[in-house]
Amino acid sequence: MNIPLVLNRKNRILLKELTKTDFKLRYQGSVLGYLWALLRPLMMFAILYIVFAKLLRIGGDIPHYPVYLLCGTTMWSFFTECTSQGIQAIVNRGDLLRKISFPKYIVVVSTTLTAVINMLINLVVIIIFALINGVTPTWSWFLIIPAILQLYLLSLGIAFLLGSINVKYRDITSIWDVLTQALFYAVPIIYPISMVADTSALAAKVILLNPISQAIQDIRFGLITHETITTWNYLDNIPLALLPILITLSLLVIGALVFRRKSKFFAEEV
Repeated sequence: MNIPLVLNRKNRILLKELTKTDFKLRYQGSVLGYLWALLRPLMMFAILYIVFAKLLRIGGDIPHYPVYLLCGTTMWSFFTECTSQGIQAIVNRGDLLRKISFPKYIVVVSTTLTAVINMLINLVVIIIFALINGVTPTWSWFLIIPAILQLYLLSLGIAFLLGSINVKYRDITSIWDVLTQALFYAVPIIYPISMVADTSALAAKVILLNPISQAIQDIRFGLITHETITTWNYLDNIPLALLPILITLSLLVIGALVFRRKSKFFAEEV
């Protein structure tokens, strides 16, 4: 099985229908329905803002910190939804894989595209919230597009890699849930990276070399404030600053190759 960059018409239609189905099923049976696409990250933001901004007084030196925090929680939710749903995609669609012959990667991509739709809905809320909070629109807003794309490709690579392993070893889902909980505190979602930099410049550099941190900081830089610390303005070594992008592309390629090799056994293992 190849994973082509361009889908033929038949596969495009299948991808579109699976994405629509995934999005509808995600909220089927709930009272609030599609509103949960907005409420989940907003509720997480509200809790974190009350605890860390109001009670612990974190982020007082960051311009537009409420928007800064909302942006971070939304992009983190996007990453975790992409990966967790993508990892389970093949197992959840086992009945379909056994009945119909089609490129297996479409199942994973359709599931992650559902997370993209949720993220885009929340991005509109972030922009509105930013404007209300006094953020001035600039040309740099367009810089968030490659950063979001990078975060998606990173998520897709992880979903391909771990999703293909999860078909045979279902413990992967539980292990990934634990890892993401730990990873949440290793990424500057709640705290500004400047807090870490004031204590240890080395620790700040290590955090910024995490592709998730790098992408989220780039989005904050482009959308909210140019005072945001990024790999580009904090690291004095350009090749080193490119490392998160290299990690992202490497994970995507490795994930795709492993997925291609294992996909021939999915129907009998799922």
